[in-house]
Amino acid sequence: MTQMLSTKEVAKFLGINEKMVYTLISEKGLPASKVTGKWIFPRHLVEQWVESSTVNFPQNHNVLPPYEGLLVIAGSNDILLEKALSIFNSRYPAHLAVFGNLGSVGGISALRRNLCHMATSHLLQENGNEYNFDFLQRQFDRMPVVVNFCKRDQGILFQKGNPLNITTVKDLGKPGVRIVNRSLATGTRLLFDRELKQAGIAGERIAGYDREVNRHMDVGLEILGGRADAGPCIRPVASLLGLGFLPLRQERYDLLVTRERFFDQGIQFFLSLLHEKAFIQAAEQLEGYDVSKSGKMIFPHELEATEAEENS
Repeated sequence: MTQMLSTKEVAKFLGINEKMVYTLISEKGLPASKVTGKWIFPRHLVEQWVESSTVNFPQNHNVLPPYEGLLVIAGSNDILLEKALSIFNSRYPAHLAVFGNLGSVGGISALRRNLCHMATSHLLQENGNEYNFDFLQRQFDRMPVVVNFCKRDQGILFQKGNPLNITTVKDLGKPGVRIVNRSLATGTRLLFDRELKQAGIAGERIAGYDREVNRHMDVGLEILGGRADAGPCIRPVASLLGLGFLPLRQERYDLLVTRERFFDQGIQFFLSLLHEKAFIQAAEQLEGYDVSKSGKMIFPHELEATEAEENS
């Protein structure tokens, strides 16, 4: 069960006076719900809010060893990414690409701490239009390179035939609806919580809100097995498992690389795959992906010319 804090308790947790708590709610987006006229605060959301607002991280001087064939990718999981890893490992037998499923937040943290060569992320910013940049600016003195991996349909997965008639996010608040959720470190959870808030639904009141799984496919398997009625997920899982899908938005799913490692051989090999027929065909076999911009550099644009020269 989610631990709830009172105004007094959250003030003590943050080391501020109670009057400042109300200011943080209205001006800084401190997560809170009003029940019977009193503010309550889900502790796990307060902790996430503190972490996402952190600036001036201490610099970690440990670095990955020089690239010698092992490509480490960490962050948000994706079905097409798994296929791309298989293509890479088949195409380049002298190299090995491995993936750590840490969620978008965990991937960015791993990249900042030099634990991986590349991170994957799809964190929606407060403006509701852009992805990842606000989160990167808070954690890096020098912005990493951002390359689009794909665009994909994000939404709500539900049982085949839609027996509970789920047509909007608000329908998840109906009595008896059971959901399965993703972890707080994922971009999927960030979007889901945002949609619940806009629909005026307190997630903690939905059965299963606290039951978290690690992958998109796990959400689908819980619903397919009848252990949940719905959950936040991507369209390809609905297509693969024959489940229903309520689209919320097409999101941008990016690859993040520090500039110091951008021209490592393995990274360049992996990025080059995003323009190849094998990758495009893999995406076409999965409903819900748009790879028309895959491999396009989102930031910084000045590296595009340098990359072309390196690959010529």
